Amino acid sequence: MNNYYDLLNREVKEYFKILSPIFPEWLLEYINTPEMQRISTISLNCGDDYTKCFNIKYWYSNLDHSVGVALIIWHFTHDKKQTLAGLFHDIATPVFKHCIDFMNGDFEHQESTEERTTEIIQNSKEIMALLKRDGINLEEICDYKIYPIADNATPKLSADRFEYTFSSGLTFFRVWELDTIKKIYNDVTILKNEEGIDELGFKHQEICEEYIRIISKLWPEWVSDKDRTSMQFLADMCKSMNNAGYLTIEDLYNCSEKQIIEKILNCDDEYLAISFRNFMEATQVYKSNEQLNNKYCINVKAKTRYVVPLVLTENGVFRINNISPETNQYIENYLALPKGGYWTYFDFDFKPYVRKLSK
Repeated sequence: MNNYYDLLNREVKEYFKILSPIFPEWLLEYINTPEMQRISTISLNCGDDYTKCFNIKYWYSNLDHSVGVALIIWHFTHDKKQTLAGLFHDIATPVFKHCIDFMNGDFEHQESTEERTTEIIQNSKEIMALLKRDGINLEEICDYKIYPIADNATPKLSADRFEYTFSSGLTFFRVWELDTIKKIYNDVTILKNEEGIDELGFKHQEICEEYIRIISKLWPEWVSDKDRTSMQFLADMCKSMNNAGYLTIEDLYNCSEKQIIEKILNCDDEYLAISFRNFMEATQVYKSNEQLNNKYCINVKAKTRYVVPLVLTENGVFRINNISPETNQYIENYLALPKGGYWTYFDFDFKPYVRKLSK
């Protein structure tokens, strides 16, 4: 199998070097397992790559995200168990990522697909052999939530939250260049939070303020009308394909996104195929005060994604919102934004199939 790192584009390679100046080569054997390679066919952007509503700069896979998380953890801990837990945290991700959480009705928490993680790792002969060789137990790497550097509750800062902020700001909605990421990342350290637990934070207030000022441009994009509507459309399309008998639930976890799209576009049901083509050609999402019968019209809320980092000061460690009024205003402005609860629509009609169809 080709070396994962060698196949990355130049900017991602440079970005990874910022996260970990020396790439831990021991990680490559885990990256190159079939279960991890599967998520290289899944976009970090939850299917937004497939509609003209967005201008994605370049392909950034869920595997790239997972490797980025692992590199951040390795950089700050040099602990193999924590690093592998970060690498594996999205190993159970289905096609279109959190869109399948939408399909499951979990659009605000987006955690419904995580339950397969242990099962997938346990059933992988390659991963289990590597873990046995390295003296690592399954329970030490199958839940990254046990490691606060890897993951913690919003709005704390973790490796996962840091990585998708950085990579989204490069590929999804360009808010910075690599030199800015390097400046910000090099100011990060491990601090003790209010509970006495390790958490990533900043050494200098002005760097943290710059970080929040920049990523506050990203936050509205993650809860935008077009993002929510696109994700719900993909959820409804996958559910419709399943109800029509063209797609199984297992397909969502075993196929690539391109394979699923091919199944949709080439299925015998022209209504589904044409609806998906309309989605691919759509350039705008609209808002309505009421549900429209002749449009694909939905009403869902978005997950609130943001961070309030810790900062080291001469007087101790504080949350940035408690010591920087300007930064607190950025945070409050975002929290006050409407994140759904009203109707949005594409300018084409699509009524999802709500039950199994007889063939």
